[in-house]
Amino acid sequence: MVEYSAKNKNDNGELSLLAEATPQAVGELCRRFEQGGYRAWAVGGSLRDVLLGRSVADWDLATTARPEEVCRLFDRVIPTGIEHGTVTLIWKKASYEVTTLRAEHGYSDGRRPDHVRFVEDIAEDLARRDFTVNALAYDPLNDTLTDPFFGVNDIRDRRLRTVGDPLQRFSEDGLRVLRAARFVATLEFDLDARTEAAMEPSLPVFRKVAHERVRDEWIKCMAARAPSAAFDIMKRTGLLKVTLPELLEQVDCTQNRWHAFDVWRHTMLCVDQLPQGDAILRMAGLLHDIGKPKSRAFSEKTKEYTFYNHEKLGAELARHWLEDYRFSNADRARIVDLVRHHLVCYAADWTDAAVRRFVRRVSLERVPDLLLLAEADAMSKGRPVDRELELLRELRSRIDKVTANREALSVRELAIDGRDIMRSCALRPGPRIGRILEALLEDVLEDPALNQREILLEHALRHLKALE
Repeated sequence: MVEYSAKNKNDNGELSLLAEATPQAVGELCRRFEQGGYRAWAVGGSLRDVLLGRSVADWDLATTARPEEVCRLFDRVIPTGIEHGTVTLIWKKASYEVTTLRAEHGYSDGRRPDHVRFVEDIAEDLARRDFTVNALAYDPLNDTLTDPFFGVNDIRDRRLRTVGDPLQRFSEDGLRVLRAARFVATLEFDLDARTEAAMEPSLPVFRKVAHERVRDEWIKCMAARAPSAAFDIMKRTGLLKVTLPELLEQVDCTQNRWHAFDVWRHTMLCVDQLPQGDAILRMAGLLHDIGKPKSRAFSEKTKEYTFYNHEKLGAELARHWLEDYRFSNADRARIVDLVRHHLVCYAADWTDAAVRRFVRRVSLERVPDLLLLAEADAMSKGRPVDRELELLRELRSRIDKVTANREALSVRELAIDGRDIMRSCALRPGPRIGRILEALLEDVLEDPALNQREILLEHALRHLKALE
């Protein structure tokens, strides 16, 4: 075990970084624990991120105080996981997760320990954690860093390695194999060979993990500069075979002469090209060509592969998977819409009416996402795409003009509504009203100048006669 301290300063500036970055409130909490006769440390990912020069969102503490003793020491304590020694402490309008030092035994459900035993030794507590870079504890009062498993060295070497035996660590919580892939991508680390070798044998435990937890990890993967690093590991270790085997089918799915890569590598490049701050848009990029392997056919006429209707098939495949993995209704609708409409086949000879119909079809709300996805899709083909990008910019400009002119793109934006039609045409409520409104919208998409009350009422009578 390594312990960095002012007396035995064998660090490379890590103590100075931690001392400077640790919030005053964390020091105050540790002091309060000390005054009550206990010890406390800042632990885990916050220390890792400080040493990597990354921003820290949350600070977690570990303490020798039992949960009931924490409740006596502080006024505002929420028993978020008190049976396992964890509470949430509210201090100066901020929240801190505080966990009593513990050892864990038995993991029959592949997630939670069957037995928890409180301990006094910080090194014993750190031994239950997943990766060495997370098994660190800093005491701001004594300016000491406890590092039993050489996590600081792994941070310096940018290497992800489990604490102790990787098979044992992965057997304790099946999600850890997926967390390994995620950390490699988000931290931009290399994966320790022994750790990776233990991932595929641990898949039976991973299969026990709730889909909601898997979903959350995939979304966190999308925060990486290059999420493809995580998905390449998932592919190599069998994780994708468990979660989304349709993605694996892309690996051997060659494309036509317009692509330099198979569908898998094209998809990975597309995800990496999309904005880093938008996880759901990147999920759409991940799934946008999921229908290609099942729709691929060889054309004797062109001597190339075709993928007719892969966007429609992909949208259905994506919808079922997103439902299975419990994505929210809003996120699911956004992703499915983008997969369904990701083929943007704009040409410079489109009329203004064609531009308006395009916006009508995909919805104005989806246009910004769709154009970003189309750009990333183009840039991931592995060939010069300057003309394609130029056309997409031209389409964006023409759509901006349509919206600036406030041209009607939906039935709601027409100058009349269903009640006007019923009064003018002496109709009762029924499906014909909706059909007439849709026909009127088609008229207005062709010529926005028609969107005037008297003109539309006249057109409504003509459409009614056509329906009779």
